[in-house]
Amino acid sequence: MSNAIATVSLRGTLEEKLRAAAGAGFAGVEIFENDLIGSSLSPRDVRRMLDDLGLACMLYQPFRDFEGMPGALRQRAMDRAERKFDLMGELGADRILVCSNCSPVSLGERERIVDDFRELGDRAAKRGVLVGYEALAWGRHIFDHRDVWSIVEQVDHPNIGIILDSYHSLSRGIPSESIRDIRGDKIVFVQLADAPLLDMDLLYWSRHFRNLPGQGGLDVEAYVAEILRTGYDGPLSLEIFNDRFRSNSAALVAEDGHRSLDYVRDAAQRQLGQETHMPAPQPVLGAEFVEFTADGASSARLGSTFASLGFTLAGEHRQKKVTRWRQGGVNFVINAEPKGFASAYRSAHGSSICAIGVRVKDKAAVLTRAAALGIKAYSPEGRPGRMAMPALRGVGGSLVYLIDDNEVEGLWAREFVAFDVEPDAPVHTRGFDHLAAVVHEDEFLSWQLYWRALFGLEAKAAQDVIDPSGLVLSQALQSLDSGFRVTLNASDARETLSSRFLEQGIGGGYQHVALGTDDIFATAQALRDSGAAMLTIPANYHEDLAARFGFDDATIARMADLGILYDEDGDGNGFWQLYSRAFDKLFFFEIVQRTPGYAGYGAPNAGVRLAAQNRFRDDMVVD
Repeated sequence: MSNAIATVSLRGTLEEKLRAAAGAGFAGVEIFENDLIGSSLSPRDVRRMLDDLGLACMLYQPFRDFEGMPGALRQRAMDRAERKFDLMGELGADRILVCSNCSPVSLGERERIVDDFRELGDRAAKRGVLVGYEALAWGRHIFDHRDVWSIVEQVDHPNIGIILDSYHSLSRGIPSESIRDIRGDKIVFVQLADAPLLDMDLLYWSRHFRNLPGQGGLDVEAYVAEILRTGYDGPLSLEIFNDRFRSNSAALVAEDGHRSLDYVRDAAQRQLGQETHMPAPQPVLGAEFVEFTADGASSARLGSTFASLGFTLAGEHRQKKVTRWRQGGVNFVINAEPKGFASAYRSAHGSSICAIGVRVKDKAAVLTRAAALGIKAYSPEGRPGRMAMPALRGVGGSLVYLIDDNEVEGLWAREFVAFDVEPDAPVHTRGFDHLAAVVHEDEFLSWQLYWRALFGLEAKAAQDVIDPSGLVLSQALQSLDSGFRVTLNASDARETLSSRFLEQGIGGGYQHVALGTDDIFATAQALRDSGAAMLTIPANYHEDLAARFGFDDATIARMADLGILYDEDGDGNGFWQLYSRAFDKLFFFEIVQRTPGYAGYGAPNAGVRLAAQNRFRDDMVVD
């Protein structure tokens, strides 16, 4: 099975779209009629360009308002079809998409529709063309693929088949199991799109919010599995209408698109128990460390910050200017090397989080899957084979180091000289709760696909977070057991904290690290006693909190004094939060306590936290 993409999915001229599709590795394209009409190339020129790029024109689309037209409009529709067949001959295309009629004058008489397709099939047979009939979700008379299949069966013509589009079926809630009634040899083509779960007009939803499989909330994997069950072995193609994609790099969308098809095909084949060409997703068992890059003076200040947060200097790298700081199950690494990856990242981003290390069961399988998905491994120039851990490229050019779960302790012992740590050193945090990254808006969906396709993370409902200077879109992803969580944030408002973070470096990156504790009050008091610079929360917040959740006066007074925030879900599960001030206006730390069952991230408090951080935008430096 090959991958294809509709030219309407990409930005640019037709020529630019074809080059992007070829560069991403697609075998073919669907040429969207408007792209051809607006091109300065003749159909024969397009055919030559396709040949030069190694692409096939797998489908020409759309052919609109065909079936059920009254009077003279019926003959006009047949004449239009003949002209399209001529054009397809020049393009080298042998399949055309006929979408269900939306014309207000069209007739819904079933026998009339069947007769129209029988005649069209006879005309198509003379040209060697296959006609695929597609149910538009907003079609006037036909809007369900089950009705299309009933018509195709009744037409019973070798040149008339069905085109299945995941958006049109899933947006209407049509059960994917209904595809089992369709003969695989009558499926002319398959188009795929995902979409966020929104309650709006189907046409508007389709034209503006479709996205790639793995970027939305539709069950595209099960849909494809049912198609494969029929025996269909033709192309899987993307047809995406999305405002963000129309302004994004065509190369980026094409690369993501190719990855999404490989991902959804693999997931569908696994559902059916079929053999696939890549290893299964390896769940992230947890974050093992976060690596910071900082030079001499900044490195010393960062170490002092860690100490104020209750961390202990636990070791020093045997050959490099790298130190390990530890508290409970949390490891921070400061890389002050003057050369190499961390140094280059520091030059672009300043003192920042340059890498994370994650534990998996089989890092070799992750690397193999990443290569199959087109995700690049990191290989330092001049030092092949000398890395302690393999790494993949991650958010904003950062790295994701891979560590087999059974080799963690040996790795630390081999790479670092351990320092004696006082056995009674206080431990306030027990592990990583989540990591939060800020990305450019045009990469927001890309990084969701990265985590979902590679590691099988689940996407939670996206949240709109109100920053005093604009809206921030936040998407949480996590492993099935919640042992690893990451949130992605993006904003097109220039003055939001997220946007200002992006302006200080090249590309996105991790902006904050959230640590879990079992006693938020004891932790907050210990941080105060150690002189940690924590964020001040306004008194109005806690006065409102008392009214909403019924805390007694003493508890509210203590929460206000220590700067603790609180949220609660509908089942009464609680979530406490505490924030540090930002280090050099670049990153900050969060301490959280979760009641078992609370699955969120304190979204109702985000606006309060952002407002507090904005008040300190000119002096958010931990001394």
